Amino acid sequence: MAATDPPGSAEEPHPGAARLTGEQIRSINRFPDDNPNPVMRYDADGHLIYANPASAPVLHAIGTRVGERLPPELIARLEAVATQHGFVEQAWQNRTYALWPVPIRDLDFTNLYGTDVTAERAIVKFPDQNPNPVMRIDWSGTLVYANPASRGLATGLGLAIGSALPGDLRDALLEQASAPDRSAVEVESGGRSYALLPVDVPEFGFINVYGTDVTAVKERERLAQENEHLLLNILPAPIAQRLRAGERLIADRFEDVTLMFADIVDFTRLSASMAPDELVGVLNAVFSAFDALAERFGLDKVKTIGDAYMVVGGMSGDITDHTPRMVAMALELHHAVRRIEAAGRLGIRFRVGIHCGPVVAGVIGRTKFIYDVWGDTVNVASRMESLGMPGRVQVTQQVVDRIRGSFSIEDRGLIEVKGKGSIPAYLLVERGALSSVWARGRPS
Repeated sequence: MAATDPPGSAEEPHPGAARLTGEQIRSINRFPDDNPNPVMRYDADGHLIYANPASAPVLHAIGTRVGERLPPELIARLEAVATQHGFVEQAWQNRTYALWPVPIRDLDFTNLYGTDVTAERAIVKFPDQNPNPVMRIDWSGTLVYANPASRGLATGLGLAIGSALPGDLRDALLEQASAPDRSAVEVESGGRSYALLPVDVPEFGFINVYGTDVTAVKERERLAQENEHLLLNILPAPIAQRLRAGERLIADRFEDVTLMFADIVDFTRLSASMAPDELVGVLNAVFSAFDALAERFGLDKVKTIGDAYMVVGGMSGDITDHTPRMVAMALELHHAVRRIEAAGRLGIRFRVGIHCGPVVAGVIGRTKFIYDVWGDTVNVASRMESLGMPGRVQVTQQVVDRIRGSFSIEDRGLIEVKGKGSIPAYLLVERGALSSVWARGRPS
Protein backbone atom coordinates (compact mmCIF):
# COMPACT_ATOMS: atom_id res chain seq x y z
CA MET A 1 0.00 0.00 0.00
CA ALA A 2 1.39 3.48 -0.89
CA ALA A 3 2.36 5.82 1.90
CA THR A 4 -0.38 8.24 1.00
CA ASP A 5 -3.17 5.74 0.40
CA PRO A 6 -6.12 6.51 2.72
CA PRO A 7 -7.27 3.69 4.96
CA GLY A 8 -10.09 1.66 3.57
CA SER A 9 -8.50 1.44 0.12
CA ALA A 10 -6.58 -1.72 1.03
CA GLU A 11 -8.02 -5.09 0.16
CA GLU A 12 -8.20 -6.00 3.86
CA PRO A 13 -8.84 -3.09 6.29
CA HIS A 14 -6.62 -2.98 9.34
CA PRO A 15 -8.29 -4.34 12.50
CA GLY A 16 -7.94 -0.97 14.20
CA ALA A 17 -10.11 0.60 11.53
CA ALA A 18 -12.76 -2.17 11.44
CA ARG A 19 -15.13 -0.30 13.72
CA LEU A 20 -15.23 2.71 11.26
CA THR A 21 -17.30 2.68 8.11
CA GLY A 22 -15.71 3.69 4.85
CA GLU A 23 -17.77 6.87 4.72
CA GLN A 24 -16.66 7.84 8.23
CA ILE A 25 -13.02 7.38 7.28
CA ARG A 26 -13.43 9.37 4.06
CA SER A 27 -15.13 12.17 6.02
CA ILE A 28 -12.31 12.28 8.55
CA ASN A 29 -9.67 12.23 5.84
CA ARG A 30 -11.17 14.76 3.46
CA PHE A 31 -9.52 17.94 4.69
CA PRO A 32 -6.13 16.56 5.81
CA ASP A 33 -5.48 15.49 2.22
CA ASP A 34 -5.36 19.17 1.25
CA ASN A 35 -3.20 20.21 4.19
CA PRO A 36 0.28 21.40 3.09
CA ASN A 37 1.70 20.13 6.40
CA PRO A 38 2.04 16.45 7.36
CA VAL A 39 -1.08 14.89 8.93
CA MET A 40 -1.04 11.21 9.95
CA ARG A 41 -3.16 8.88 12.06
CA TYR A 42 -2.37 5.73 13.99
CA ASP A 43 -4.63 3.37 15.92
CA ALA A 44 -4.48 2.16 19.50
CA ASP A 45 -2.07 -0.61 18.49
CA GLY A 46 0.33 1.88 16.85
CA HIS A 47 -0.52 0.98 13.27
CA LEU A 48 -0.42 3.84 10.78
CA ILE A 49 -3.90 4.01 9.28
CA TYR A 50 -3.64 7.29 7.36
CA ALA A 51 -1.09 9.75 6.00
CA ASN A 52 -1.78 12.74 3.77
CA PRO A 53 0.45 13.46 0.75
CA ALA A 54 2.53 16.06 2.67
CA SER A 55 3.56 13.29 5.12
CA ALA A 56 5.81 11.48 2.63
CA PRO A 57 9.13 12.92 3.99
CA VAL A 58 8.15 12.02 7.55
CA LEU A 59 7.24 8.47 6.56
CA HIS A 60 10.61 8.11 4.90
CA ALA A 61 12.25 9.42 8.07
CA ILE A 62 10.54 6.92 10.35
CA GLY A 63 10.68 4.07 7.82
CA THR A 64 6.98 3.23 7.97
CA ARG A 65 4.16 2.99 5.44
CA VAL A 66 0.42 3.14 5.89
CA GLY A 67 -0.73 -0.19 7.30
CA GLU A 68 2.50 -0.83 9.16
CA ARG A 69 3.15 -0.35 12.85
CA LEU A 70 5.15 2.69 13.93
CA PRO A 71 8.56 1.97 15.47
CA PRO A 72 8.10 1.09 19.18
CA GLU A 73 10.56 3.80 20.31
CA LEU A 74 8.59 6.44 18.38
CA ILE A 75 5.30 5.25 19.89
CA ALA A 76 6.83 5.50 23.37
CA ARG A 77 8.05 9.05 22.72
CA LEU A 78 4.67 10.08 21.32
CA GLU A 79 2.82 8.60 24.31
CA ALA A 80 5.18 10.43 26.67
CA VAL A 81 4.34 13.84 25.23
CA ALA A 82 0.69 13.26 24.26
CA THR A 83 -0.72 14.07 27.71
CA GLN A 84 1.47 17.21 27.98
CA HIS A 85 0.57 18.59 24.55
CA GLY A 86 4.24 18.27 23.64
CA PHE A 87 5.89 17.23 20.40
CA VAL A 88 8.56 14.93 19.01
CA GLU A 89 11.17 16.00 16.49
CA GLN A 90 12.07 13.85 13.51
CA ALA A 91 14.86 14.66 11.03
CA TRP A 92 15.17 13.53 7.43
CA GLN A 93 17.50 14.73 4.64
CA ASN A 94 18.54 17.97 6.38
CA ARG A 95 14.93 18.77 7.30
CA THR A 96 13.49 18.73 10.80
CA TYR A 97 9.82 18.07 11.57
CA ALA A 98 7.93 18.57 14.82
CA LEU A 99 5.20 15.92 15.36
CA TRP A 100 2.30 16.66 17.73
CA PRO A 101 0.21 13.65 18.81
CA VAL A 102 -3.46 14.46 19.50
CA PRO A 103 -5.43 11.45 20.84
CA ILE A 104 -9.02 11.17 19.55
CA ARG A 105 -10.50 9.10 22.39
CA ASP A 106 -13.97 8.62 20.92
CA LEU A 107 -12.59 7.07 17.74
CA ASP A 108 -9.72 5.22 19.43
CA PHE A 109 -6.93 6.65 17.30
CA THR A 110 -4.38 9.45 17.46
CA ASN A 111 -3.89 12.22 14.94
CA LEU A 112 -0.29 13.15 14.34
CA TYR A 113 0.27 16.69 13.07
CA GLY A 114 3.62 17.64 11.60
CA THR A 115 5.32 20.98 10.91
CA ASP A 116 8.59 21.64 9.11
CA VAL A 117 10.64 23.50 11.76
CA THR A 118 13.99 23.41 9.95
CA ALA A 119 14.23 27.20 9.74
CA GLU A 120 13.18 27.69 13.36
CA ARG A 121 15.68 25.13 14.61
CA ALA A 122 18.44 26.76 12.57
CA ILE A 123 17.57 30.09 14.15
CA VAL A 124 17.55 28.65 17.63
CA LYS A 125 20.49 26.26 17.50
CA PHE A 126 23.15 27.65 15.22
CA PRO A 127 23.68 31.08 16.84
CA ASP A 128 25.06 29.40 19.95
CA GLN A 129 27.82 27.91 17.82
CA ASN A 130 28.42 31.03 15.73
CA PRO A 131 31.85 32.60 16.41
CA ASN A 132 30.38 36.00 15.59
CA PRO A 133 27.90 37.90 17.78
CA VAL A 134 24.25 37.02 17.20
CA MET A 135 21.56 38.73 19.24
CA ARG A 136 17.80 38.75 19.07
CA ILE A 137 15.52 41.66 19.90
CA ASP A 138 11.79 42.09 19.82
CA TRP A 139 10.04 45.01 18.16
CA SER A 140 10.06 46.99 21.40
CA GLY A 141 13.87 46.93 21.30
CA THR A 142 14.28 44.47 24.17
CA LEU A 143 17.14 41.98 24.07
CA VAL A 144 15.66 38.47 24.22
CA TYR A 145 18.71 36.40 23.25
CA ALA A 146 22.49 36.76 22.87
CA ASN A 147 24.86 33.98 21.87
CA PRO A 148 28.13 33.45 23.77
CA ALA A 149 30.11 35.37 21.14
CA SER A 150 27.99 38.46 21.92
CA ARG A 151 29.26 38.75 25.49
CA GLY A 152 31.80 41.50 24.82
CA LEU A 153 29.41 43.45 22.60
CA ALA A 154 26.50 43.21 25.04
CA THR A 155 28.64 44.00 28.08
CA GLY A 156 30.13 47.05 26.39
CA LEU A 157 26.63 48.32 25.63
CA GLY A 158 25.44 47.56 29.17
CA LEU A 159 22.94 44.98 27.94
CA ALA A 160 21.52 41.86 29.55
CA ILE A 161 18.69 39.56 28.51
CA GLY A 162 15.45 41.42 29.11
CA SER A 163 17.01 44.90 29.00
CA ALA A 164 16.20 47.58 26.44
CA LEU A 165 18.71 48.69 23.84
CA PRO A 166 19.92 52.31 23.93
CA GLY A 167 17.41 54.50 22.13
CA ASP A 168 19.57 55.52 19.16
CA LEU A 169 20.77 51.98 18.53
CA ARG A 170 17.26 50.55 18.91
CA ASP A 171 15.80 53.06 16.45
CA ALA A 172 18.57 52.45 13.92
CA LEU A 173 18.19 48.66 14.06
CA LEU A 174 14.40 48.73 13.84
CA GLU A 175 14.56 51.15 10.91
CA GLN A 176 17.04 48.99 9.01
CA ALA A 177 15.10 45.82 9.77
CA SER A 178 12.09 47.39 8.01
CA ALA A 179 14.06 48.88 5.13
CA PRO A 180 13.83 47.27 1.65
CA ASP A 181 17.60 47.37 1.31
CA ARG A 182 19.09 46.60 4.70
CA SER A 183 22.47 47.96 5.70
CA ALA A 184 24.60 47.44 8.77
CA VAL A 185 24.51 49.74 11.77
CA GLU A 186 27.94 50.54 13.18
CA VAL A 187 28.44 50.74 16.94
CA GLU A 188 31.38 51.07 19.34
CA SER A 189 31.40 48.76 22.34
CA GLY A 190 34.14 47.86 24.79
CA GLY A 191 36.81 49.52 22.67
CA ARG A 192 35.78 47.47 19.61
CA SER A 193 33.88 48.39 16.46
CA TYR A 194 30.97 46.25 15.29
CA ALA A 195 28.76 46.23 12.22
CA LEU A 196 25.27 45.03 13.18
CA LEU A 197 22.95 43.70 10.46
CA PRO A 198 19.30 43.40 11.60
CA VAL A 199 17.18 40.73 9.88
CA ASP A 200 13.44 40.61 10.50
CA VAL A 201 12.09 37.12 11.23
CA PRO A 202 8.35 37.79 10.91
CA GLU A 203 7.37 34.15 11.45
CA PHE A 204 8.54 34.42 15.05
CA GLY A 205 7.99 38.11 15.74
CA PHE A 206 11.58 39.08 16.44
CA ILE A 207 14.69 40.49 14.77
CA ASN A 208 17.97 38.67 14.55
CA VAL A 209 20.97 40.99 14.80
CA TYR A 210 24.12 39.56 13.24
CA GLY A 211 27.30 41.25 14.40
CA THR A 212 30.73 41.41 12.83
CA ASP A 213 33.79 42.74 14.63
CA VAL A 214 35.12 45.33 12.19
CA THR A 215 37.79 46.78 14.47
CA ALA A 216 40.61 45.49 12.28
CA VAL A 217 38.83 46.70 9.15
CA LYS A 218 38.39 50.16 10.65
CA GLU A 219 42.05 50.24 11.64
CA ARG A 220 43.05 49.29 8.10
CA GLU A 221 40.78 52.01 6.75
CA ARG A 222 42.36 54.54 9.11
CA LEU A 223 45.86 53.52 8.07
CA ALA A 224 44.84 53.60 4.42
CA GLN A 225 43.51 57.12 4.87
CA GLU A 226 46.76 58.15 6.52
CA ASN A 227 48.73 56.58 3.68
CA GLU A 228 46.47 58.34 1.19
CA HIS A 229 47.03 61.63 2.96
CA LEU A 230 50.79 61.13 2.93
CA LEU A 231 50.72 60.08 -0.72
CA LEU A 232 48.73 63.15 -1.72
CA ASN A 233 51.28 65.30 0.07
CA ILE A 234 53.86 63.92 -2.35
CA LEU A 235 51.86 63.43 -5.55
CA PRO A 236 48.90 65.04 -7.30
CA ALA A 237 45.74 62.98 -6.83
CA PRO A 238 45.50 61.70 -10.47
CA ILE A 239 49.13 60.54 -10.35
CA ALA A 240 48.62 58.81 -7.00
CA GLN A 241 45.61 57.01 -8.47
CA ARG A 242 47.67 55.80 -11.43
CA LEU A 243 50.39 54.50 -9.12
CA ARG A 244 47.83 52.60 -7.03
CA ALA A 245 46.44 51.11 -10.23
CA GLY A 246 49.85 49.55 -10.87
CA GLU A 247 51.22 51.87 -13.55
CA ARG A 248 55.00 51.55 -13.33
CA LEU A 249 56.35 54.29 -15.57
CA ILE A 250 54.50 57.58 -15.40
CA ALA A 251 55.72 60.12 -17.95
CA ASP A 252 53.42 62.62 -19.67
CA ARG A 253 53.81 65.59 -21.93
CA PHE A 254 51.53 68.58 -21.45
CA GLU A 255 51.45 71.14 -24.20
CA ASP A 256 50.11 73.96 -22.09
CA VAL A 257 50.47 74.46 -18.34
CA THR A 258 51.15 77.36 -16.02
CA LEU A 259 53.96 77.11 -13.46
CA MET A 260 54.64 79.20 -10.39
CA PHE A 261 57.65 79.28 -8.09
CA ALA A 262 57.47 81.07 -4.72
CA ASP A 263 60.59 81.49 -2.61
CA ILE A 264 61.20 83.15 0.77
CA VAL A 265 63.42 86.21 0.55
CA ASP A 266 66.64 85.98 2.64
CA PHE A 267 65.67 82.59 3.96
CA THR A 268 69.26 81.64 4.78
CA ARG A 269 69.66 84.69 7.01
CA LEU A 270 66.32 84.13 8.71
CA SER A 271 66.93 80.45 9.36
CA ALA A 272 70.30 81.16 10.98
CA SER A 273 68.61 83.14 13.74
CA MET A 274 65.75 80.69 14.41
CA ALA A 275 65.53 77.54 16.51
CA PRO A 276 64.85 74.39 14.46
CA ASP A 277 61.32 73.89 15.81
CA GLU A 278 60.47 77.55 15.19
CA LEU A 279 61.82 77.38 11.63
CA VAL A 280 59.88 74.24 10.78
CA GLY A 281 56.78 75.60 12.47
CA VAL A 282 56.84 78.79 10.38
CA LEU A 283 57.45 76.90 7.13
CA ASN A 284 54.62 74.51 7.96
CA ALA A 285 52.20 77.36 8.66
CA VAL A 286 53.13 79.22 5.49
CA PHE A 287 53.08 76.24 3.16
CA SER A 288 49.86 74.93 4.69
CA ALA A 289 48.27 78.26 3.77
CA PHE A 290 49.67 77.85 0.26
CA ASP A 291 48.20 74.34 0.05
CA ALA A 292 44.78 75.71 0.94
CA LEU A 293 45.06 78.36 -1.76
CA ALA A 294 46.11 75.81 -4.38
CA GLU A 295 43.05 73.73 -3.54
CA ARG A 296 40.84 76.79 -3.59
CA PHE A 297 42.01 77.84 -7.05
CA GLY A 298 41.96 74.32 -8.51
CA LEU A 299 45.75 74.04 -8.90
CA ASP A 300 48.25 71.32 -7.98
CA LYS A 301 51.24 71.61 -5.69
CA VAL A 302 54.18 69.86 -7.31
CA LYS A 303 56.62 69.98 -4.41
CA THR A 304 58.46 72.08 -1.87
CA ILE A 305 62.22 72.38 -1.97
CA GLY A 306 63.50 73.92 1.25
CA ASP A 307 61.85 77.33 1.30
CA ALA A 308 60.59 77.15 -2.30
CA TYR A 309 57.04 76.19 -3.30
CA MET A 310 56.13 74.97 -6.79
CA VAL A 311 52.60 74.94 -8.19
CA VAL A 312 51.23 73.87 -11.60
CA GLY A 313 47.92 74.38 -13.32
CA GLY A 314 46.54 72.60 -16.38
CA MET A 315 47.78 69.07 -15.73
CA SER A 316 44.64 67.70 -14.08
CA GLY A 317 40.93 68.18 -14.51
CA ASP A 318 39.29 70.20 -17.24
CA ILE A 319 40.58 73.60 -16.17
CA THR A 320 41.53 75.69 -19.20
CA ASP A 321 41.85 79.09 -17.47
CA HIS A 322 44.80 77.91 -15.36
CA THR A 323 46.91 81.01 -16.13
CA PRO A 324 44.52 83.58 -14.61
CA ARG A 325 43.88 81.20 -11.73
CA MET A 326 47.61 80.98 -11.05
CA VAL A 327 48.00 84.78 -11.22
CA ALA A 328 45.08 85.22 -8.80
CA MET A 329 46.62 82.71 -6.40
CA ALA A 330 50.00 84.45 -6.59
CA LEU A 331 48.45 87.74 -5.56
CA GLU A 332 46.67 86.05 -2.66
CA LEU A 333 49.90 84.49 -1.35
CA HIS A 334 51.13 87.72 0.13
CA HIS A 335 47.85 88.32 1.96
CA ALA A 336 47.93 84.75 3.30
CA VAL A 337 51.48 85.20 4.64
CA ARG A 338 50.61 88.48 6.35
CA ARG A 339 47.79 86.72 8.22
CA ILE A 340 50.28 84.29 9.81
CA GLU A 341 51.46 85.84 13.09
CA ALA A 342 54.96 84.32 13.10
CA ALA A 343 55.52 85.15 9.44
CA GLY A 344 54.44 88.74 9.99
CA ARG A 345 56.61 89.06 13.07
CA LEU A 346 59.66 87.78 11.21
CA GLY A 347 58.93 89.95 8.18
CA ILE A 348 58.79 86.98 5.79
CA ARG A 349 58.30 87.99 2.17
CA PHE A 350 58.24 86.01 -1.06
CA ARG A 351 59.48 86.41 -4.59
CA VAL A 352 57.08 84.82 -7.05
CA GLY A 353 57.63 83.93 -10.72
CA ILE A 354 55.13 82.59 -13.28
CA HIS A 355 55.51 81.29 -16.82
CA CYS A 356 53.37 79.10 -19.10
CA GLY A 357 54.07 76.62 -21.87
CA PRO A 358 54.77 72.90 -22.50
CA VAL A 359 56.35 70.55 -19.94
CA VAL A 360 57.17 66.91 -19.36
CA ALA A 361 56.05 65.43 -16.03
CA GLY A 362 56.62 62.09 -14.37
CA VAL A 363 57.45 60.06 -11.28
CA ILE A 364 61.07 59.21 -10.61
CA GLY A 365 62.62 56.98 -7.98
CA ARG A 366 61.49 53.75 -6.33
CA THR A 367 61.72 54.25 -2.57
CA LYS A 368 61.62 58.02 -2.03
CA PHE A 369 59.94 58.76 -5.33
CA ILE A 370 58.85 62.23 -6.34
CA TYR A 371 56.64 63.72 -9.02
CA ASP A 372 58.54 66.32 -10.95
CA VAL A 373 58.19 68.57 -13.97
CA TRP A 374 60.89 69.33 -16.54
CA GLY A 375 61.40 71.54 -19.55
CA ASP A 376 62.19 75.05 -20.67
CA THR A 377 58.92 76.31 -19.17
CA VAL A 378 60.09 75.17 -15.74
CA ASN A 379 63.46 76.88 -16.14
CA VAL A 380 61.93 80.18 -17.21
CA ALA A 381 59.37 80.15 -14.37
CA SER A 382 62.20 79.51 -11.92
CA ARG A 383 64.20 82.43 -13.39
CA MET A 384 61.15 84.69 -13.09
CA GLU A 385 61.17 83.95 -9.38
CA SER A 386 64.91 84.16 -8.72
CA LEU A 387 65.27 87.40 -10.71
CA GLY A 388 62.12 88.91 -9.26
CA MET A 389 61.58 91.53 -6.58
CA PRO A 390 60.76 90.84 -2.91
CA GLY A 391 57.04 90.92 -2.27
CA ARG A 392 56.17 91.02 -5.98
CA VAL A 393 54.93 88.62 -8.65
CA GLN A 394 56.98 88.61 -11.86
CA VAL A 395 55.58 87.08 -15.05
CA THR A 396 56.59 86.58 -18.68
CA GLN A 397 55.12 87.96 -21.89
CA GLN A 398 53.26 84.69 -22.45
CA VAL A 399 51.47 85.13 -19.15
CA VAL A 400 50.64 88.77 -19.84
CA ASP A 401 49.10 87.85 -23.20
CA ARG A 402 46.60 85.63 -21.39
CA ILE A 403 45.61 87.95 -18.54
CA ARG A 404 45.68 91.36 -20.19
CA GLY A 405 42.50 93.25 -19.32
CA SER A 406 41.87 91.30 -16.14
CA PHE A 407 44.93 92.32 -14.13
CA SER A 408 47.00 95.48 -13.80
CA ILE A 409 50.54 95.00 -15.03
CA GLU A 410 53.75 97.00 -14.74
CA ASP A 411 56.32 96.70 -17.51
CA ARG A 412 59.68 96.01 -15.91
CA GLY A 413 61.57 96.02 -19.19
CA LEU A 414 64.14 93.47 -20.32
CA ILE A 415 65.92 91.18 -17.91
CA GLU A 416 68.85 88.91 -18.62
CA VAL A 417 67.93 85.23 -18.25
CA LYS A 418 70.62 82.58 -18.38
CA GLY A 419 70.32 80.55 -21.55
CA LYS A 420 67.58 82.81 -22.93
CA GLY A 421 69.23 86.19 -23.26
CA SER A 422 67.20 89.35 -22.66
CA ILE A 423 63.47 88.80 -22.33
CA PRO A 424 60.65 91.16 -21.29
CA ALA A 425 59.35 90.81 -17.73
CA TYR A 426 56.30 92.25 -15.99
CA LEU A 427 55.14 92.77 -12.42
CA LEU A 428 51.59 92.21 -11.28
CA VAL A 429 49.66 94.87 -9.43
CA GLU A 430 46.99 94.23 -6.77
CA ARG A 431 43.58 94.25 -8.40
CA GLY A 432 40.77 94.06 -5.82
CA ALA A 433 37.58 92.09 -6.31
CA LEU A 434 38.48 90.56 -9.67
CA SER A 435 40.82 88.13 -7.92
CA SER A 436 37.81 86.14 -6.68
CA VAL A 437 36.67 85.34 -10.22
CA TRP A 438 39.03 82.37 -10.50
CA ALA A 439 38.71 81.17 -6.90
CA ARG A 440 36.17 78.50 -7.78
CA GLY A 441 38.12 75.37 -6.97
CA ARG A 442 38.20 72.28 -9.13
CA PRO A 443 35.44 71.65 -11.65
CA SER A 444 32.93 69.00 -10.60
